[in-house]
Amino acid sequence: MAVVTPRVFVSHLAGIAVFDPNGDQVGRLRDLVALLRVGARPPRLLGLVVEVISRRRIFLPMTRVTGMESGQIITTGVINMRRFEQRATETLVFGELLDRRVRLVETDEEVAVLDIGITQLPARRDWEIEKVFVRKGKGGALRRKGETLTVEWSAVTGFSREEHGQGAESLLATLEQLRPADLAGVLHHLSPKRRAEVAAALDDDRLADVMEELPGDDQVEILGKLKDERAADILEAMDPDDAADLLSDLPEEATERLLTLMRPEEAADVRRLMSYEERTAGGLMTTEPIVLRPDATVAYALARVRDPDLSPALAAQVYVCRPPDETPTGKYLGLVHFQRLLRDPPFALVSSIADTDLPPLPPGTPLSEVTSYLAAYNMVAAPVVDESGALLGAVTVDDVLDHLLPEDWREAELHGPEAAGLTDTEPLGKAANGS
Repeated sequence: MAVVTPRVFVSHLAGIAVFDPNGDQVGRLRDLVALLRVGARPPRLLGLVVEVISRRRIFLPMTRVTGMESGQIITTGVINMRRFEQRATETLVFGELLDRRVRLVETDEEVAVLDIGITQLPARRDWEIEKVFVRKGKGGALRRKGETLTVEWSAVTGFSREEHGQGAESLLATLEQLRPADLAGVLHHLSPKRRAEVAAALDDDRLADVMEELPGDDQVEILGKLKDERAADILEAMDPDDAADLLSDLPEEATERLLTLMRPEEAADVRRLMSYEERTAGGLMTTEPIVLRPDATVAYALARVRDPDLSPALAAQVYVCRPPDETPTGKYLGLVHFQRLLRDPPFALVSSIADTDLPPLPPGTPLSEVTSYLAAYNMVAAPVVDESGALLGAVTVDDVLDHLLPEDWREAELHGPEAAGLTDTEPLGKAANGS
């Protein structure tokens, strides 16, 4: 059976209401933000520009959009209320694409863009521009006649930015499919100027993922070239333990300034992690494991584990605690391995199948003992619990390995520009076209 993907023409979205998961109106859609790509590749939608009650315009990532239908947009998750600022590589669909004069590839005839069709990619949360509704003939306020037709994005030309410009779009087109670790390796081997250009062009979530894979010196350099507001956004998007490590490398004044700009709950987690010694369970842990209350069902636990934003190590097990279920939690009761969740019926309570015999780690446990713990119990993550019995976080095997490997392991040639078939001196147009 063919998969039907949602398709919407943007003219039907202008000014429609945006709602949160509880049905409360957040604001109204004012524009869509797209990333134009080299050649005929359809642009990817990065997010929406939403005007909230206070008339402030904010940016809403497409990953937070769960539905665009029936005259409304539904979102999920926490919304960042910081004012939207357009970046150099971003294009506004309403403001910059509609009414634009472009040409049909087949006939070289000039046409005017009347509407843009967007579609959601199958089995993903990504959206991209797919169709263009155009009118043939010359433009002008009084000249509205002429044949109209809907064509594929690839059937028109005149939208894309110049490939030979000094921006980072051509480079990003080449690197778009790389894993964060491989993209981090490419950035490390670029010149500082080029590295800053690429970092500025990446969206916040992508840059945060890449920053977590970069050597400390590169992280500090990139963060120092960002505006404080965006730097705080990047730190919020990073895993708290990685953000804490990065802030520890900054001057005290800069650290405090950025923590003040972060959301209070995000900053609190990072401050707590910074209070522990680096090579201890407390300094290694993440404060965002999957925490469930005793009355949660196996079905609910599996739904939490399926979150695509979770690393495999964090998704390997859930931690059963009494409320509150945000770290630091109430009393820690035990953990349930993912494999056990697959064996038990969906209606079973996690408290009835929790492993209560495995001793948790105190936050002061040194790295050597954390390593021995994971090896002895064949674990990929371990709970960290304080003296009162509250769960503080979880240490994952990837963070342990990061501290066991040589300090310069991220700089190995395995992650260099050759991994992407690109060097700093290669012409961007050639790299982007794969020629």
